[in-house]
Amino acid sequence: MTTLTTGASQAGMPELLPGDVRMLLTGNYAVSYGAMRARPQVVPIYPITPQTPIAEKISDLQLAGEFDVDLMTAESEHSAMSACITASLTGVRVFTATASQGLMLMHEMLHYASGAMTPIVMVNVNRTIGSPWGFWPDQTDSLAQRDTGWIQLYTENGQESLDTVIQAFRIAEQLLVPAMVIHEAFYISHALEPVVVPAQERVDEYLPPFAPQHRLDPEIGESWGNVVNQDMFYRHRKRLGEAMARVPETAIAADTEYEALMGRGYGILERYRMEGAEIAVVAFGAMCGTARVAVDRLREAGVSVGLLKIKLFRPFPIEQVRAAVAGVPKLVVMERNFSPGVGGVLHQELKAALYGMADPPQVHGYLAGVGGVNVSARKIEELVGKAMTEEPVAESVWQR
Repeated sequence: MTTLTTGASQAGMPELLPGDVRMLLTGNYAVSYGAMRARPQVVPIYPITPQTPIAEKISDLQLAGEFDVDLMTAESEHSAMSACITASLTGVRVFTATASQGLMLMHEMLHYASGAMTPIVMVNVNRTIGSPWGFWPDQTDSLAQRDTGWIQLYTENGQESLDTVIQAFRIAEQLLVPAMVIHEAFYISHALEPVVVPAQERVDEYLPPFAPQHRLDPEIGESWGNVVNQDMFYRHRKRLGEAMARVPETAIAADTEYEALMGRGYGILERYRMEGAEIAVVAFGAMCGTARVAVDRLREAGVSVGLLKIKLFRPFPIEQVRAAVAGVPKLVVMERNFSPGVGGVLHQELKAALYGMADPPQVHGYLAGVGGVNVSARKIEELVGKAMTEEPVAESVWQR
C-alpha cells in the first residue's frame, strides 16, 4: 500500500486495457463518463456555469440509452442537495455537480448530508464567488465548505477527475461520509484532452452496488430526523470525526486497488522530484502541472527544488504531509484562494499541520492565482527564488 505517488502516474498517456476507450473529452465531460461508469441510480442537479456541461452530457448519455439513471432537474441547488440526501437515505447511489454560487446555496444542506451519513459524491467546478461577479477559476468556493463534514479531493486534469469520481464512491460508501471531487473552471472543466474511459466490467469489479444495512425502507421500519439530546448529538459528531480520521487510509487503499485494476493511481499526495530538495512548491489543482514545468526548469538550472501536490485536502493528511516534507528546509505555497483576515487557506492549514514537528520547514505563502489569475512557470520560478532569499512572514503575501 502506498501513501504517495512519485509523479509517474502523471507522465505520458494512460495505457489502454481491454474494454477501455480513449476519447477526446473536456474535464467536465470526463466527469460525466466517470459518473456513468459508477452507476448512480439518482442524479439531482441544477445547471450553473461552468458546471453545466456535466449535466448536459449526463442527459445526452441518458437519452442515448448508455446511462440508466433517474436524472432530476431541481429548481435550485438547495433543492438538488435536498433530493440527493433523501434519495441516498433510501439506499441508492447518488451523484450531483455544482459550482460557485450554487455550492454557496447548498451550504445548509451540506451539513445535513454529512450528519445523515449519506455517501453522496458531488463534483464542484471551482469558480469565483460574488461579489464582484466573475466566472474564473478560484478555489474559495469549495474551501469555504471545509467544515461541513465532506471529504475534499482536488484534481488537476480530466483523467484524474474521471478516476477520482469512481474512487470517491468507493471511499464515501465504505465510511458513510459524503465526498466532493473538485476541479477548476476552464483550466480543467472546458479544456480538451485525451482521456481513457475504463471498461464498465472493470469498474463494476472495483465498485460493487451500494447496499447499506440502514436505510429508509418500510420493511426495515427505520426513520431519520428525530430530535436528539445533547449527549446523542455529541456522540453523533464524534462518530463523524472518527469516520473522517479513517479517510486517508481508506483513500490510499482505494487508490492502490484502482491502480492495480486500471493501471494508474494518484495517491493522496504526490512527491515530484523531492529527493534532496532544498525547497519545495506546495499546491493543489491545475497549478500542479505548471509547477512541474517550473521544477524541471529550476532543476536544470541547478536549483534543488521539488513539488508536493496535495490531492486530499479534507481531512488534511497531517501525518503524510509531515513525512513528505521531512528534511526540506523551505516550502513555497501557491494559492488560488483567499480567506479574508487569514490569507491563503492552504498556507494556514500547512502551518497548522507542521506545528510541533521537530525541525519543521519554513513556510512561505503567496496569493498568486486568486480570482483565476494565470500563474506561469516563470512566475513560480520567480517566487521560488524570492522564498530562497527572504524570511517567511505569518500572513500570505499578495503576488501579481
